Amino acid sequence: MSNIVVKQEESLSLKVVHQMTNGDHRRIDLYFMLPKDMGVNPQSLDAGVYCHSAVVGRRSYYSTGLHLPLVQGRFVSLNKRTVEEFRLYLNLFAYQFAIAIETDSTELAQLKEADQFYPALSELCDIVTQLLKKFRRNEPSEPNWKHYFENADNYLSWFCEQRLLKLLSHAPRSSEYGAIIDQVVSLCRAESAYRDDRQYNSEQTKSDPNRISNKMLLLRRLIQQGVVLKEELKILGVGLQKLTTGVATGVIMLIVSSLIIKAQGVLSGLSLALVLTLAVIYAFREIFKDDLRNALWRRIQKGRPRWSRILRDTTSQSVIGRQLIWADFINNRDLPEVVDDILSRRHSQNRVDTEILHYGISSRISQKAFLTGYTTIQEQINFSLVPFARYLDRGKAKIYKESDGKISSDSVERRYQINLVLMMRENRRPPSFARYKITMNRSQIIDISQSALPDGIASVHEVPLPESATPHQP
Repeated sequence: MSNIVVKQEESLSLKVVHQMTNGDHRRIDLYFMLPKDMGVNPQSLDAGVYCHSAVVGRRSYYSTGLHLPLVQGRFVSLNKRTVEEFRLYLNLFAYQFAIAIETDSTELAQLKEADQFYPALSELCDIVTQLLKKFRRNEPSEPNWKHYFENADNYLSWFCEQRLLKLLSHAPRSSEYGAIIDQVVSLCRAESAYRDDRQYNSEQTKSDPNRISNKMLLLRRLIQQGVVLKEELKILGVGLQKLTTGVATGVIMLIVSSLIIKAQGVLSGLSLALVLTLAVIYAFREIFKDDLRNALWRRIQKGRPRWSRILRDTTSQSVIGRQLIWADFINNRDLPEVVDDILSRRHSQNRVDTEILHYGISSRISQKAFLTGYTTIQEQINFSLVPFARYLDRGKAKIYKESDGKISSDSVERRYQINLVLMMRENRRPPSFARYKITMNRSQIIDISQSALPDGIASVHEVPLPESATPHQP
């Protein structure tokens, strides 16, 4: 069974990470149970608009080893590899290195206790130092290769420095870990001096935050070439929606024409009564035209995917995979039977009226081989909960307590709990499930915890993916 990881990403976002190989056909359905007192419903939030603005995906080639390309024997002989092949493998390492540092630093930032934060920061600092040294020890001497290496080296040095400085700026206050702070600051200074010695960036670029930021953004895009898959998104049902509009208009006009003919037969000749009758008929036409069209479209669209996506290799332009995406609010009766059974086992105090937001994605991966030496692609889907948070109430209540005759009060924040049920169907295997409880308030996600499933229901075994750790060396 393939592994799927669901975890917190930023303060108000969560991510779903999974991997696929050649020939995989997988569908993942996510059911968000939103309590009605949150105020999120089809009238306040359009599911399609939410997916466009708050759901971000990233699909790229993936290697479980994350090896340095030049350490591997396939890169030793310059006569056996082209510059383009070297660039692709170098980009793969640099991209996954950056993603791993980004992931680890994000998780580290969530640690609020100093005795947990600083040892983890020291460990991250040691790993970054070791990786950068080994990477630079294998710098190519061939001029055509050196240019690509310097781009990756420049970006990784700057990116690691920025991530470490960001962690220090939000670190828990403590006077006991000065040595670790000095260790991190020394590494950041060393990387800045290293880039100066290599003359990677001009003085004008370094002195302007906008210039250096835009340059590093460009270098990251160059690193992504050949690694991140190109996406071609298409809206489905455009022609069907036009046909629905035409049918609705035709039905309304048929009814209106029949009423007009009947009115003319009853009210012979042009009279005030006929004019008033025609006015009423046309008024009702305008009232019900849009309602009928929307009702027909909801009925026809129910259960249909909203978008399709083609994934292409940016180098060869070959099709790597195809995806279908669903997004809509659904009723309880539309829930799969097993999902309904999972939710029915909740504690009675947690059973509240909910709105159900469904997001589904079906992926069919090509049987053809991927980039030479790689058989896996990784998909990461980030769900921002900011559109939900804007409807939440701020905590206004207070809890009072008495001590030694003195009365004090504590402000209480309003918390909400979202139940998330994940269903995965892969190839011809039976579906598997997982249930999560997301506790949040208006400003952040408090906790994401996995709940036990009823007996007899297959579980998606959640184990840490290699993606969640900083890359290691063989």
